[in-house]
Formats: sequence, structure tokens, C-alpha cells
Amino acid sequence: MADEVNDLFDSSDSVRSGKPLEYAQTIVFPGPIKLTTGGILPEIRVAYETYGELSPHKDNAVLIFHALSGDSHVAAHNENDDPGWWDVLVGPGKYVDTNRYFVICANVLGGCRGTTGPDSVNPETGKEYGMNFPPINVADIVDVQRMLVESLGIERLLAIIGGSLGGLMALDWGVRYPDSVSGIVAIATGARMTMQALAFDVVARNAIMSDPHFYGGEYYDKEEGPSTGLAIARMLGHITYLSQESMNRKFNADRNVGRKIDTSFETKFSVGSYLAYQGGKFVERFDANSYLALTLALDAFDLGPSREALIAAMRRSMCRWLFVSFTSDWLFPSFQARELVDAAIAADKRVSYCGIKSDCGHDAFLLESESNVYGGLTDSFLHHLSLDWQNNDPERRDQLNADYGKPTPPQKERVDFDTILSLIPPKTRILDLGCGKGELLLRLKERGHDRVMGVEIEERRVLQCVENGLDVIMADLNEGLKSFSDHQFDFVVLSMTLQRIANVEIVLKEMLRVGARVIVSFPNLGYRKYRSRLDDGRAPVTDPRSDKNWYNTKDVRYMTIADFEEFCREKGCKIFRKVALNSETGKVVADRENEDADVVVVVLGS
Repeated sequence: MADEVNDLFDSSDSVRSGKPLEYAQTIVFPGPIKLTTGGILPEIRVAYETYGELSPHKDNAVLIFHALSGDSHVAAHNENDDPGWWDVLVGPGKYVDTNRYFVICANVLGGCRGTTGPDSVNPETGKEYGMNFPPINVADIVDVQRMLVESLGIERLLAIIGGSLGGLMALDWGVRYPDSVSGIVAIATGARMTMQALAFDVVARNAIMSDPHFYGGEYYDKEEGPSTGLAIARMLGHITYLSQESMNRKFNADRNVGRKIDTSFETKFSVGSYLAYQGGKFVERFDANSYLALTLALDAFDLGPSREALIAAMRRSMCRWLFVSFTSDWLFPSFQARELVDAAIAADKRVSYCGIKSDCGHDAFLLESESNVYGGLTDSFLHHLSLDWQNNDPERRDQLNADYGKPTPPQKERVDFDTILSLIPPKTRILDLGCGKGELLLRLKERGHDRVMGVEIEERRVLQCVENGLDVIMADLNEGLKSFSDHQFDFVVLSMTLQRIANVEIVLKEMLRVGARVIVSFPNLGYRKYRSRLDDGRAPVTDPRSDKNWYNTKDVRYMTIADFEEFCREKGCKIFRKVALNSETGKVVADRENEDADVVVVVLGS
């Protein structure tokens, strides 16, 4: 029974407590300090923790921003230390490897874990600020973090990582301090809160302020504070952190079996017991006025209310971006990450994006179940940021690669790659659609092309591209290329993917819009060996490297060279070049190409 209770109450909050932070350091910035809202603080005290060592060149600093209820204790400092809220990601040998990186995490302005907030004593009055704590914005929180980083002697961060509220802070830093960070990982976040998410926060704040023990925010000298209102606010929060799938998995089997806990809240149902427990635990470590201050700052954040405004904001940034969302997150749905990605693409920034398939909801970014993907993406992103920083120091790059210890496995060559490469002039900009794990893009990158980027639908392939240091966007080609501008690239490539496209006309039309030239390669079903299989009553297998058969192939189209030429004539596409290949011999087929070539590469234009 004890195990069942523990399983029911387990959450992303389980490792957090109100215990003193043993390894927290404190720095005080004397004032007066003016905030963006117009308020003034006589001083600001910041509690922070660091992990690892700052390199002599100060090129390995990673700043982590916590979410609404987090604090500076992002990870355990040793085996005897209490676990941190992101232990799954941060630590020696982990995805954010503290043997390689100097990690900084600070409690935010307005918080209640050592940094100046409403429960701090105002040095001018000798009493807690309470409701006299001035309103703050995300920009104020970021400005204080910036002061901390500068006080540590760091002019430029290798990276910033933040999820949820931490993601908003990362966005704000990226567009307001563009020259002080090389890369940003923004997880489970958006340009602003959705109206639904904002509505939950409104109800939560009303629950706190309606508590009879709120006393207008001046409850610090009272026997009892607004614990009921704060607990209800946290219950609402936990609902938004989960998903329908995760709630069903956690509570549905014994939905009518409540747990006996010491609470005044309803516990008739298992989900009610869970919420009551989480609300009660939260009250032990958090301050109601901090909850009000931080949610108001979060809800007021707006990077841009329109696509044009988001593009203008992203245009100010100078870093590489990695955006991560989760399919079941309805607090910050995936479409919000895509808005940011689209804006970054339109602003011509280096950006990668992965929408991770998960049924864990918003909390997925804190859980071990999805860490191999979001952690793997972060790990590879940080490594290649480090390499980019050392572009002019080959010895340092070699050492970084050696320390990383994850060499890229050798790639299998495809017969069409050499031909495609021969058709692309040097120093041109390339977009590769259906790029797989990035073999072609890697070769283009090694050739020194100015800009290479991929689009891929498979999660594991996106991860492999990021592992290879490539910019890649997870997207479904059948939905078009609306993220990209007219003629944004010199060449758009679709290699051995045409047969898997449902909306061929839309995709090719979009390719011709985005690229000055289009290169398409595809298997030719007119090839005599494929036809001989049909003569024997068997379906052709068009990829000799694959073990796919007719029942598990992703191919949905079967066409010949002649079919494609007819399609181009009908659609007004001009064929500038055509190269027919035989993958068995590796040679160009000059005669009887529809019979003797199994692969064709075509250059198209409008």
C-alpha cells in the first residue's frame, strides 16, 4: 500500500522541499535599482549555485533558468546532497555535463528561495515587502540574472537553457542581450501565454487573494497565512502540467479510491488525493506573494503579438536556437514553439526544432521518460556550440571532440549524393527536405557552404542531425513550407523522398517558391529489374539498403522517369538537367535510361 501511495503522489515536485539550500551562494547588488515597471528596490540579493569549473578562457559557462516554482538547486552537488529539480539533465557525465561546463542557476527575482522577493526584508523599513514589493516583468528577472553573470566575470555565455517560465526568460535574454550568448535552448515555452493558460493563472491568483488569511498580502506576522488559497493555486497548476493521457494512466485504474491524508480538501477520488497532497506540500516551501508576483510577470510577457513582431524580435538575436516542445503539452502547446521557429527562420537565424512525442504533458521536460531525446538534443547542441566557438583553434576543437567521446559513426553512401553535390555550386545556400540523419548536409557543410539546413519528420532523425551539428526543423512536408520565404535558399533538395510524399504538387510548388533551383532524386520504377519483379507478380523494393517490404515501406508513390517528365510538362516546371544512374554499377546511364537506371536526379526551375 505504501508503494501505491508513493506512486500516486509522485510528480516533478517530488524532489523539492523547503529545506535550506546548503550550497547556495549569495551576492548583493546595492541600489537603488530601477525596474522596467518603474518600481525601485534599495538592493537586490541573489541566491545562486554553480557546478563545475569555469575554463581559463571563460568559454564554457551555461546559465539555466528555472520554471515558476523552481530554485537555484538544479542538481545535487555530490552523492550526499539532496537531489535537484533537474538532476536528470545536469551533473557529471550527464546531458549538461558539469565535467565540461560551468553551470550557473539562480533563484529568480521575486522568488522566495534566497533571492529578493516579497518575503524578503526591506532594508529601508525592517519589514517584509509583502504587497509593497514592486511589480516585476520577465525583463527585470533577466536583468538581475545578467548582473549575476557579469559579477562572475563572464562576458559571453556558451548557452542558456530554460523551460516554461525559464524559456520565456531565455527568449527575453536572446533578443535583448544578443551579443552575450552563443546558443539558447528554449523548452516547452512560447512567445506568450495562451488565453487558456492565462485564465488558469487568474483563477489561481483569485484563490490566493480570496483566502481569509491573505490579509491584503500582509500575513507574515500572522499565525496563519493564505495556505488554502496557495494550495488551490498549486492544484490548478498541477492540472495544467499533466495531460489527459498521463492523468488517465496515473489515476483511472482506481479513480474512486481516495487516499487518507491530513488535509481539509476533498479526497474522495484518487486524483483529488493527488492534488490535495501536492497543494499541501507546495505551501511548505513557497510564498503566496511570490506566486502572485511571478505569475503576473509570466502572464504579462509578450515577445510579439503577431508574426511580424516575432520576426522583428528574432531578428535582434545573434545566437543559435534550439526549440523543444512536447505533443501533449497544453500549457505551452507545440504550435507556440512553431511560431517561434517560423519567426527565427524568417529572420534567417540558425535554428533547430524538435516536437517530441510524449503523453506526459508540460511536465515532460522535467521527467526521465523523455530525457533521452530532449537531453540528447541539448547535449549535442552544447557540444557543437563549443566547437563553433573554437573555429580558429583546431587543437582546442580536437580536445573538445576527444572529451565528448561520441564520434559520428561512418555514413552509408547513396548513389545520388555525388551527383547532387556536383550539381550544387560552392558557397550556395541549401535546404534539404526529408534530410534523414543529415548525410548530404554534412558533406555540404564540410565543403564550406554558407548555409545548410534540413527538414525532417522523424524524431530520431532530428536528434541525429543535431548530433551532427546541423540545423534541422521537424516538420511535415505535406503541409508545405510556409515557414520559409520566397527564394530564401539557392537550392532546395528532395533526395529519395518524393515517393513518400502525399501532396506532391504542393511540395514541388513550394520548393520552387523557396529555392532558386530545385534538385529532386527518386527511384525509377521503370527500371528493368523492378519491372521483372512485377512480371513475377512481386512488388518492387526500391531501396536496396533497406529491409522494408511492401507492407512496411513508407513509399506511397511509384513513378518512372517518363511519368515525372510528363508531370513537369503539365505543371510548367522546366527541367534544366537530368542525370540517370544505376546504383549497382554507380555509373551514369546515357541510353535507355527508363529501363537501365534505377535512380534519377533532376534539376528544376520555374
